[in-house]
Amino acid sequence: MKRTPRNGTGWTIPNGVKLRYTAPMKSNRIGILTGGGDAPGLNAVIRSAVKYGAGTLNWRMVGIEDAFNGLLESPRRLRDLTPRSCQGLLHRGGTVLGTTNRGDPFSFPMSDGTATDRSAEVAEAVQAEGLEGLIVIGGDGTQAIGLRLMDEHGIPVVGVPKTIDNDLNSTDFTFGFMSAVETATEALDRLHTTAESHDRVMLLEVMGRDAGWIALWAGVAGGADCIAIPEIPYDADRFAAKIRDRRQKGRHFTIVVVAEGAAPHRGERMPTHVPHGQGTLRKSGAADTLAHLLTERIDVETRTTVLGHLQRGGSPVAYDRVIATQFGVKAVELIHRGRWGEMVCLSAGEVTSVPIRDAIATYRTVDPTDPLIAAARSVGIEFGG
Repeated sequence: MKRTPRNGTGWTIPNGVKLRYTAPMKSNRIGILTGGGDAPGLNAVIRSAVKYGAGTLNWRMVGIEDAFNGLLESPRRLRDLTPRSCQGLLHRGGTVLGTTNRGDPFSFPMSDGTATDRSAEVAEAVQAEGLEGLIVIGGDGTQAIGLRLMDEHGIPVVGVPKTIDNDLNSTDFTFGFMSAVETATEALDRLHTTAESHDRVMLLEVMGRDAGWIALWAGVAGGADCIAIPEIPYDADRFAAKIRDRRQKGRHFTIVVVAEGAAPHRGERMPTHVPHGQGTLRKSGAADTLAHLLTERIDVETRTTVLGHLQRGGSPVAYDRVIATQFGVKAVELIHRGRWGEMVCLSAGEVTSVPIRDAIATYRTVDPTDPLIAAARSVGIEFGG
């Protein structure tokens, strides 16, 4: 197939032929993007990758705004990143590049409600911009998109794992997780004082649709009496029994942490639906569900708090700043060694890498036999199952 050079970097492809990216040889021009939900530490990764890539190796680092969307819009939304432009980012939450979880180029949402495959446009844009490859910072969805772009269009990709849920396989921790745990723990500390003052049962709902890591860690750190996680379907009777037992011992308040994906045993009757939106109904959240089930079993004053996106906001804690910095440096190091298709990870305290394909093969959920659950049960925390 005849290729015609365009702008000295990319190639024009005859109509009807699927574009396969052909990277400029060692252009040292690297794109970097953040995808999915925001998390504390994203800016720290960007900062370290740019300081090492541009500041030390003299590469050109190009920020792509709003995940892959920045490559699909006209004009393209790209910006040169330099060590100077990244000053002050280490402690800053969110992402200066912007992010979205509605930008899958293989199933891109259109204004008419349909979805279309625009992945070839991404490949064309990467080539037209003379990018040697991409650093893709995100969770399993973003990593899967990056891998598919590499498989189907030949775009070189290196992944950096990000999710506050800590549910990405092949890495001990993802940055953002510890910050979310710290936020949830602080909330529990505050709920303790008001719960004890009013003799209430206080339920705190935290993120964790499929994995209960935040609920588990924050529950242990915050002195929760009960923890409900997706991996252990609960029996509300056991939580009610825990509350009664505490009251009989003179502890008239109870703290319960509920992951948003936690649910009762299959077959247990769900409480009444609650109104939502205009004329629609949906089930109440996980904390409200458990609160309803508890009040059906025991006469206690119950309150729920949904922490929601507060877990994503604010400055990263020191731990997340440190591993985010290491992750950004490692991503550039992988590119320098030509190890495309790998994702940075933390394994037994060492920052290393694994094939992206292996990293996203399975979710990292909480094993009910996890040592932390065993320790929690040993100090009297009830899991409902």
